[in-house]
Amino acid sequence: MENDTFSIGKKRYLCKFNENRSIMIDKSTFDNRTALFHTLGCKLNFSETSTVAKLLADRGIRRTQIGENPDIIVVNTCSVTELADKKSRQVIRSLSKRYPKAAILVTGCYAQLKGDEAATLPGVAVVAGNDQKDQLVKFLDEWTSTHRPTLTVTPTRDIRRFIPSCSHGDRTRYFLKVQDGCDYYCTYCTIPMARGRSRSGSIGDIVNQAREAAANGGKEIVITGVNIGDFGKGRDDTFLDLIKELDKVEGIERYRISSIEPNLLTPEIIDFVAGSRSFMPHFHIPLQCGSDAVLKLMRRHYDTALFRDRIERINHALPDAFIGVDLIVGARGETADEFKASREFIESLNISQLHVFPYSERPGTKALSIDHIVTQEEKHRRTRVMLNLSEKKLSEFAARFVGQTRPALLEHGHDGTMSGFTDNYLKVRVTADSSLDNNIVNVKLNEIINGGEEIAGEVCL
Repeated sequence: MENDTFSIGKKRYLCKFNENRSIMIDKSTFDNRTALFHTLGCKLNFSETSTVAKLLADRGIRRTQIGENPDIIVVNTCSVTELADKKSRQVIRSLSKRYPKAAILVTGCYAQLKGDEAATLPGVAVVAGNDQKDQLVKFLDEWTSTHRPTLTVTPTRDIRRFIPSCSHGDRTRYFLKVQDGCDYYCTYCTIPMARGRSRSGSIGDIVNQAREAAANGGKEIVITGVNIGDFGKGRDDTFLDLIKELDKVEGIERYRISSIEPNLLTPEIIDFVAGSRSFMPHFHIPLQCGSDAVLKLMRRHYDTALFRDRIERINHALPDAFIGVDLIVGARGETADEFKASREFIESLNISQLHVFPYSERPGTKALSIDHIVTQEEKHRRTRVMLNLSEKKLSEFAARFVGQTRPALLEHGHDGTMSGFTDNYLKVRVTADSSLDNNIVNVKLNEIINGGEEIAGEVCL
């Protein structure tokens, strides 16, 4: 074998070549190299970034510390809206300007949908599509040896691999990816184009990841994916089968189900959560609009009657459950009358909070052929109406529990306080005590603070 050198910035490193002059880089090559990670978008992206960080760490590339300049920057992007695309571009440009010597690796949904555009941004060395995130180390090796930029994006129709991930980082909670992709093709959405067809991991592999999280001290796991209710599609197992097995994992005291479609949130799942050992009374369900006419235009797989049924089933089986609801306002076809119907429907539901998003035009979506365009000014007005309704719902929900004592998983804090979430997802703030970090303790809920976003409490020892 021959020895040679390559450079990153002003630093040079010894490397080896085999008889075919293919570069062979050992883990020691990257000792003392540092990486900065920036994630945009959903919880699934955060989970996947954590997996990329571990792959780089296995090659000796560590996270930057305060005051250090990174040699490598990984940007995991989002493309759910036009604003998300814009933020992705802004972040890449800003990081390149701040760290001009760093090699920027871009992945995620923006990279998948607009890889050619991402590759032209300053400082970008690698652009990798969503199913190539686990190959970033290989692409980094290639760039290190040749300094030739890499653009690798699999056509969405050909994406078949499921890449597992389980993130932790500085958070108390773990985020466990169980599913990827979506087969729904709602008229407003680009996610199927960015993530590909629905696919999922095996129950055995996912349970083993949960056991590993427990062995590392994890107490709570959030189950994530693009359309997690579709888990097991094309196989004999289902999402209900998965959560039954996860409930048996010793050491994990809490699970939370992230966003799940209302038509896939079956009565059997709700009943299981109500009687389970470790699944929390907490649901996040996308509604998107409370008008049946608009839901039909969106090509959603349910109507308001089914949505109401699911909410009422939760209210009955788990009366203290926190229910978050996703909502899009100002979609094409949402006339003033349909918006009024949507608002009245949501007002009638016993839910806890709305996550409100103004509709964003996305190239290539079927929504562009729908008549009646809502002006930006009207979108902003409708957004404020629904946010005000959300604040009212959250305040009323939180007020129900003032004076009660509920279990909360506490996290390290600052300024003499620490915070955490109760079983039913109320954020509490208590006096800091480092011995309580990552522990579930009973907290008396005393007073609503920060506009209803938190409740001040005291630990009951």
